[in-house]
Amino acid sequence: MGLGEGAGRDHLKLEPAFAAYEGVRHRLPAGGRSGACEALPDLDALADRMDVFLLDAFGVLNIGETAIPGVPERIAGLQAAGKRVLVVSNAAGYPHATLMEKYIRLGYDFAPEDVITSRKALLAGLRDRGAQRWGVMATESLGRGDLEGLDLTYLAEDRAAYDAAEGFLMIGAAVWTEARQALLVETLKANPRPVLVGNPDIVAPRETGFSAEPGHFAHRLADETGVAPEFFGKPFGNIFDLAFARLGEVDKDRTVMVGDSLHTDILGGETAGVRTALIAGWGFFAGGDAGAAIRAAGIYPDYILNRP
Repeated sequence: MGLGEGAGRDHLKLEPAFAAYEGVRHRLPAGGRSGACEALPDLDALADRMDVFLLDAFGVLNIGETAIPGVPERIAGLQAAGKRVLVVSNAAGYPHATLMEKYIRLGYDFAPEDVITSRKALLAGLRDRGAQRWGVMATESLGRGDLEGLDLTYLAEDRAAYDAAEGFLMIGAAVWTEARQALLVETLKANPRPVLVGNPDIVAPRETGFSAEPGHFAHRLADETGVAPEFFGKPFGNIFDLAFARLGEVDKDRTVMVGDSLHTDILGGETAGVRTALIAGWGFFAGGDAGAAIRAAGIYPDYILNRP
């Protein structure tokens, strides 16, 4: 797939990134109905049609650490018009408080409860598992916010730490390396244990290209070890369960999932039974042919927006 040496520094191109998602379709939800792919300019064109907006982050609100121009003002306008706006993001790597600080810095005004992340979905999934020793793929320097009370060991180069773990959490890949991936594969081949993935994304759009995310390594792990990971976040229903718990009763025909990825945002919205809108001019498909990808994947959104 054209990866270099370090996950946080590697950048995929559009074609291999799309092919990677297509290659793991057997592990993704089947989805639901096909949409009409109605072309519209931006989110404002949906304001009269939708009451609830579920927004992906990367490719919709921001690219990397930069807000997409004009989008903070557009989101503020939707909120002022009385629309319910939630972020539904596979942002597992950051503690929730840190993520909220980032959105404020970028010019967004979301209530903390209205930011639903795959990190929250993972933590909800851990509640019923009892006490276990977890080996963690994550960036230790970001801190243990939200993870307090869990028995965690951050995985590095010590094989003993891998062997001692009773299960593994794949949360963030910024400092993950091929050497660490090899150690994880080896320990799971010797002794299969649960693998929980807090970010199903294979890639994420950043300022200089696509970065490899936990989903990339999780699918490779499954192929090499036969251990089936348990995924938390889009396109899987667990993250939408949290969103609907926050929203209460809503008209799903007037609720739209907005994102830049067919295989996470649009497929996830279909799985959740809501309308879907693909951002074609920013994020995953920036500079690419979204129409050709839609036809190749057979994932048809209700709307195609040029920009958020």
